[in-house]
Amino acid sequence: MKFRLFLLLCLFAQLSLNAQTLKYTNGSNAWNPDSLGNHRVVVQFAGTGRIAHVKVDWRRRDEHPELKGIIVQDVNGKTVSVVGTDKLTRESADVYFEAPGAGKYYIYYLAYKNEGRSNYPKGVYLKAKQADQAWLMAAKQIKVNTSVVEIQSIDAFNSFYPMEVIATSKETASIKAKYPLEAFIVFPEDRMYPIKMQNDLPYRWIQKGAANTFTGSASKGENYAFQLGIFALKDLKNVVVSYGDLKNAAGKVISSKYINCLNTNGTSYDNKPLVETVNVASGKIQPMWITINIPKNIAAGIYAGKFTVKANGKSKVIDAKITVGNEVLADAGVGTPDKQTRLTWLNSTLAQANTVVAPYTPLTVDGNVISLLGRKFEINSDGFPKQIQTFFNAEMTAYSEKPNNILAEPIHFHFFNTPKTQEKFVTSNFQITSKEAGTVKWTATNTSDNLKMDLEGALEFDGYVHYVVKVTALKDVEFSNVDFHIPFDKNATKYLMGLGEKGGVRPDTVKWKWDVANKNHDAVWIGNVNAGLYYNLRDENYVRPLNTNFYLQKPLLLPKSWGNGDKGGIQINVKGSSMLADNFTGARSMKKGDVLYYNFNLLITPFHLLNTDFQWDNRFYHKYGDLDSIKAKGATVVNIHHATPINPWINYPFIEWKKMKGYIDNAHSKGLKVKIYNTVRELSNHAYEWPALRSLGTEVYSPGKGGGFSWLQEHLDSNYIAAWFVPEIKDAAVINSGMNRWHNYYVEGMKWLVNNVGIDGVYLDDVAFDRVTMKRIKRVLTQDNHPGIIDLHSANQYNKSDGFNNSAILYLEHFPYLNRLWFGEYFDYQKNNPDFFLTEVSGIPFGLMGEMLQDDGNPWRGMIYGMTSRLGWSDKSDPKPLWKAWDNFGIKGSEMIGYWSENCPVKTDNPKVLATVYKQKGKTMIALASWAEGDVKVNLTIDWAKLGLDASKVKISAPSIDKFQTAGSYPDGKSIPIEKGKGLILVVE
Repeated sequence: MKFRLFLLLCLFAQLSLNAQTLKYTNGSNAWNPDSLGNHRVVVQFAGTGRIAHVKVDWRRRDEHPELKGIIVQDVNGKTVSVVGTDKLTRESADVYFEAPGAGKYYIYYLAYKNEGRSNYPKGVYLKAKQADQAWLMAAKQIKVNTSVVEIQSIDAFNSFYPMEVIATSKETASIKAKYPLEAFIVFPEDRMYPIKMQNDLPYRWIQKGAANTFTGSASKGENYAFQLGIFALKDLKNVVVSYGDLKNAAGKVISSKYINCLNTNGTSYDNKPLVETVNVASGKIQPMWITINIPKNIAAGIYAGKFTVKANGKSKVIDAKITVGNEVLADAGVGTPDKQTRLTWLNSTLAQANTVVAPYTPLTVDGNVISLLGRKFEINSDGFPKQIQTFFNAEMTAYSEKPNNILAEPIHFHFFNTPKTQEKFVTSNFQITSKEAGTVKWTATNTSDNLKMDLEGALEFDGYVHYVVKVTALKDVEFSNVDFHIPFDKNATKYLMGLGEKGGVRPDTVKWKWDVANKNHDAVWIGNVNAGLYYNLRDENYVRPLNTNFYLQKPLLLPKSWGNGDKGGIQINVKGSSMLADNFTGARSMKKGDVLYYNFNLLITPFHLLNTDFQWDNRFYHKYGDLDSIKAKGATVVNIHHATPINPWINYPFIEWKKMKGYIDNAHSKGLKVKIYNTVRELSNHAYEWPALRSLGTEVYSPGKGGGFSWLQEHLDSNYIAAWFVPEIKDAAVINSGMNRWHNYYVEGMKWLVNNVGIDGVYLDDVAFDRVTMKRIKRVLTQDNHPGIIDLHSANQYNKSDGFNNSAILYLEHFPYLNRLWFGEYFDYQKNNPDFFLTEVSGIPFGLMGEMLQDDGNPWRGMIYGMTSRLGWSDKSDPKPLWKAWDNFGIKGSEMIGYWSENCPVKTDNPKVLATVYKQKGKTMIALASWAEGDVKVNLTIDWAKLGLDASKVKISAPSIDKFQTAGSYPDGKSIPIEKGKGLILVVE
């Protein structure tokens, strides 16, 4: 009898727990969410009296719902004017309203309005209004006379069901009461129900209960995943999941080497082992994502094994059974990412081997001299650079036999004990430790009475040099200063960019101090068009900061060695026979055993020759549109932005990929290439993996103050940075934290897009990754002779939000792998001088060519750098007439000889009107551009021998070019009129 009574009481308890379980449905965009919110309760008023009373068990995940107002409307969309609430909590509320008649009513309970910029909105929720107290007191006397029909979300994507419908406090307490002595509870969960809440148990778990078993189904060859939801009853330290092999009844095994817990173990973006510590505060939920890569050749059957969750000396064992079916998945299931099959991409090592990428050539070593494409790097006995040379001609179109020396003397350190005395180092143990086609490595040790300097150097095939300089104090020692000297050959220092200086002619003196809180400065480039050196100063704790509006939220870390508590800095000026870059630290002391890292990186520029024919052949159309129309306009490459029908979600081109493939297949049939917008600075909230990424803490998503569009506030709560938003499709992005495992996913995703969708490259809109990831994506984009075209657009980073950095300095490490620059938004093509164009915009000193963007560019000035504007972006941005002029002249195959070269065969008698020549056999095109203060007339000085033309047999004319110039004839090259801020194209033939 007692047992039967116990069962009956249990049944009533369970019924009470399950009471008022509401139906959650898709509202199919039936209302305007930007005024009414994304969620509503559908209620049915029976018509008794004029005041409706409904009790809504809404189980809301948002905090402080009592501060948010509600809107009640009838079925015709008319707002009910008198509304009141009682006992309004996250779990439920009593809602009263004056109802004119029986029928359906809608209670909108997360109504918001967007404030701020359209692309960076702030969803502001309606504030609660105080109801008339006398009316409310009377309304409270009315019993419930209205029923809840369902809870609707504006669409399925905004739904809270089922994983964001919270358990009540009583239900949570009931769960806790079952485990009074435990530190945590485990809720195994299927991959199709990603855990999304950190602060509340989902009601689904109340219905299911905690369990010590998990069952799932997978196919052969599938990247399978499931979750272990940890509910912390106490503060948990170092939560780990251990596991062994999975075995079937016949003894067949899925080895544990195919199993991984994403939250604690993996491979970093730079191919290093990653071990993370997971701590969980009491009352919080932590998903532990388990991935199992099912082998293709495994026998079908049920594979069982144990997963043990350990923390605080406690453990819970979950018996898992995975049923492997007969189907073999050729693609590991990654074609259905909604099943979380791509989570294993987070630990990918794809394209990490430093294989040489075209157009670069394998490194060769002769003694201490390493040769690479167009350059040589000689190492001194102390391990530092002795000489760096380039072999590019001044035009950047061919190699030169004569070297361009970058250094006046070897790069070296001075450790001054006093202003007149310094450590005297003895060099030893210099050796080249590794010679590979892509990388050459060396080490050296330099020792003085007080210091030991261990040095590791590496040169890569593109001209990137990485130095790790470890300085250990052998005794207590004081320094008046530490100087790192780069003595440049004065002949290789015409231009400078960085350290707060805009690109242009090098100032006589540059004085700079660290200011990481406000300035994204740790690097400078100094050089000529055909010979230059970029360097940056870092220590062992360097972390890439955020960029593009977000630098101040994650700035540089001051390097302990170079910064020295803000005493450090750089002075650049002519000193003696060299132009010296003096990198100083100021006075400091070291105790015996102290270690400081004086690390630095170099980039030897240019990276390769200009590929002018690529510039003329690849004509970009920057808009999704009809392919026949695009081809008819003369474009050859289509750039597909995000927020388009075939690429709607920013940096997540995997949802509408079938539409994208159809478009690209059609383009290829017409001889057109297609590139897509895809980078990792921010990530769409539509990414299938967002809950799993969120479970990794702040590894992938940058910490921040939250806010932004309503979806982010309603589903992420807090601790994120809201990024770009597209109002038309309500795509809300979140800022990526910087260097993390999402880059592994990104590389795998690029490979998938090449192989399954057929993309011909990517259009990068600023980037939040370093050269490691850039090299990897270049490898996968160019696999099997795919074009792999990469062009980089940057908004001008020289502003407060971006830390006053130069876009070219910020991205110079990426330049070796780019095909074209688009610098870009907020660049002023009218006021800046030619040296700024040359260094910061054109790409020419680095072997690249560019295009213009802001306000459609300046076509006349652009032409002397081979640049136009982008077609399709605006009506005024129309390079078609210039393209036609190129074709009429026959620009392909011509030799470009820029005004910056002393060999340019055409010059004007006005230093503010510059000429660039495009030399073809038997004819020449001359591009003139003016920076003069007003309209001028210029006379040309022409070296006919260099042009290979007979002055007595040629004519000089200006062809008619629509929107650019009218036709004209200038037979003697004299008194040629040039309008202010414009220019002219002449053809000599």
